[in-house]
Amino acid sequence: MYLATTGRRPDAPPRPAGVGRRVPGTVVALGAVSLVTDVSSEMVTAVLPLYLVLGLGLSPLQFGFLDGLFNGATALVRLLGGRLADRGAGRHRTVAGAGYLLSALSRLGLLMAGGAAGGIAAALAADRLGKGVRTAPRDAMITLSAPPETLGRAFGVHRAMDTTGALLGPLVAFVVLWATADAYDAVFVVSFATGLLGVVVLGLFVPADPSAPPPRAASTGPVPSAVPAALPSAAPTADGSAAPAAGPNAAPGPAGTAARSTADPAFRRVVAAAALLGAATVGDSFLYLLLQRGLDLSAALFPLLPLGAAACYLLLAVPAGRIADRAGRRIPFLFGHGALLAAYLTLLVPSGLPTAVLVLVLLGVFYAATDGVLMALAAPALPAAGRASGLAVLQTGQALARLVGAAGFGAAWTWWGPRPALVAAALALAAALTAAWRILPGRKACR
Repeated sequence: MYLATTGRRPDAPPRPAGVGRRVPGTVVALGAVSLVTDVSSEMVTAVLPLYLVLGLGLSPLQFGFLDGLFNGATALVRLLGGRLADRGAGRHRTVAGAGYLLSALSRLGLLMAGGAAGGIAAALAADRLGKGVRTAPRDAMITLSAPPETLGRAFGVHRAMDTTGALLGPLVAFVVLWATADAYDAVFVVSFATGLLGVVVLGLFVPADPSAPPPRAASTGPVPSAVPAALPSAAPTADGSAAPAAGPNAAPGPAGTAARSTADPAFRRVVAAAALLGAATVGDSFLYLLLQRGLDLSAALFPLLPLGAAACYLLLAVPAGRIADRAGRRIPFLFGHGALLAAYLTLLVPSGLPTAVLVLVLLGVFYAATDGVLMALAAPALPAAGRASGLAVLQTGQALARLVGAAGFGAAWTWWGPRPALVAAALALAAALTAAWRILPGRKACR
């Protein structure tokens, strides 16, 4: 039998007008934290290559090795962050706050490192570890605070605010450098203060337990004792559909819940599809390099390319989330990867300004239709007590698969050249899309 896609109990009282149509305050507060934190982190990201390569004399190979190494470590640390967050109610904010604070303190590490390679490596490691620890608990808080039927919109709003910070960060960095005559230390100080502000916003405006229900009005009649109020209702599946109600033994300890959540067939199919598509995804940096070659852009203009994709992502994140809530999250997720495939094919035609604009727009569409939508697709299949651990498994699998995909494309570029490598990447992504279409759970589920 087909089940409803909203996850609401059929005997639930009518929801008051407007409820469920607004994004919860917790999501907005988390978006504000991400916005401020991204201003802080992107300030450093924008100037770090110049600081390390031109200021301290590191070779591009040394910088690339450090950056790649710590980005890979981030994927594995997400598992730790998810597991720690699921150890008890209210720990999501604590673990996420520790990650945000660690990233903020890493700016002071860069400031105090001077030119010491060991100090720089430690500061970069702290930043990546902080990012890895906070990601899964933060996304779990979003899913726990928003109704299942509005998760796409909730993630869209959060990602739009997050991307706003990513756009503002480089601008703030360049203003600081202009005002201080290229004093990199000033950028690190301002970045630290901004990151610390994000931690304060998290502590003041994000509740410790976003899953706690609001106070209920006193009942005028007796409460039936045969149905415990704490028993969960029908839980939604990975695409927003309702699944069979959990029984009285469906709430084991944190470790058991985490293991049970990752064993859910619908969730495992989402993880498999995300990893398969991730392995066929070319890193953004390669796409920007291909555009730079085709347009013969100067090194000074190269950093503007990511801003174009980010601006498109910012404009489309909320509409993509709303469409996912209405039409089902499977289709937008696959459509986003279709847009990425179109970007690969566009890069194969003669380059020019229209080609560059189209590629950046398609890249923005890809992120808007996949980033938050994937979390909204997977989260309803996970129990609340294992939500952070499950999302961490999904994010880690996708991140590691993307690392493999990027490494494979880099090797193909080295051996065959950029055009044959891009053709191979397009064929791989087309094959992965076909497989993911069959693997991902459908909009409706049977029981």
